[in-house]
Amino acid sequence: MSIGLTILSSITSPYIMLPPLQKRCMAIYQTYINSMNERIRNQFENSNPFDFKHMSPLKSIENFNDVGTLAKTIINEPKEVTLMNGLTAPLNMQVHYISFSAHADFAQTSTFLKELMPLNIILVHGEANEMGRLKQKLITQFAYRKTKIISPKNCQSIEMYFNSEKMAKTIGRLAENTPEVGETVSGLLVKKAFTYQIMALDDLRVFAQLSTANISQRITIAYNGAFGVLKHRLKQIFESVESLPDEESEGLSFGVHEWLTVKYESEKHISLHWRSNPISDMVTDSVVALVLNISREIPKVAVESEEATKTEEENNKKVEKVIHALLISLFGDVKFGENGKMVISVDGNVAHLDKQSGNAERENEGLKERVRVAFQRIQNDVKLIPLSVS
Repeated sequence: MSIGLTILSSITSPYIMLPPLQKRCMAIYQTYINSMNERIRNQFENSNPFDFKHMSPLKSIENFNDVGTLAKTIINEPKEVTLMNGLTAPLNMQVHYISFSAHADFAQTSTFLKELMPLNIILVHGEANEMGRLKQKLITQFAYRKTKIISPKNCQSIEMYFNSEKMAKTIGRLAENTPEVGETVSGLLVKKAFTYQIMALDDLRVFAQLSTANISQRITIAYNGAFGVLKHRLKQIFESVESLPDEESEGLSFGVHEWLTVKYESEKHISLHWRSNPISDMVTDSVVALVLNISREIPKVAVESEEATKTEEENNKKVEKVIHALLISLFGDVKFGENGKMVISVDGNVAHLDKQSGNAERENEGLKERVRVAFQRIQNDVKLIPLSVS
């Protein structure tokens, strides 16, 4: 802060003129007397020691004595001065200016800049001549570096461009071995203050005082369709959909890769179990959407309970209903025809499927092959479906 006191010696008595900033500072001393030492507090009982008789605020003189201001003109003690209202008045006083400045001089400024070694230096807040001299000295001093030194005028815009490069330091286990050129380093990027560190997950508690946790989630969904139908549809989307052993899953279930477990809960509900992470959450969302879609599209295949007597003829009928439901989900328009054949219509093309042999009769070879392959896969999957499960 730069504090300037202007002493005006007139015919009657001297006055010390305070700029507005120093006036506000003086008000703090005048208010918080109890924060002063004992001598000041005792003196305050008689009068405020900071209420100076010959000290007044500057009302029409600027705080900073820049060229062109009234304060700068008065310091030079001319015979007449032009007031703020444009009138001319004689200056019947002597002016003494005392500066208590906290600004650094050239030696201190240049030493400071040598320590920082910045690429850009912008000079502001000063007289034009002095700023020009400072700029020339700095250009000479930093001639060996590509330092850009700018002394803009008032309201002049300055544009600077920086390369946003951040360096990260590997610590802990990742720092034990130096990676080869082109080798990918995998770890957690941790920002602390203005530094970046890459560390292994197991080192997070040691170096960052942070702990990790796993979130296991479970959701139950209403589902009235066949459990095997859901598994078949998921196989068409995901590469790995495998049944889980009963001892692992505690019931009928299958896993979708390593991300999700689908369990059969009852005739009307299934449950999804997964450990939360971005991939597992995305897979679970897609499975939920598929389950809701199947519940709307596929008709319910009614299956008797395990206690009921199952004849071979009844089982064949149940299998036929399951196959019919799956074919509807794949091709849409599927009807029972003559001689035990199914009539499948797709975009005006009709194929006749023999349920016994699995052969499809159709002039359109593309549709014929699609129907044959789909029927073969459905037959293989239906064999694994417990007929007691709806």
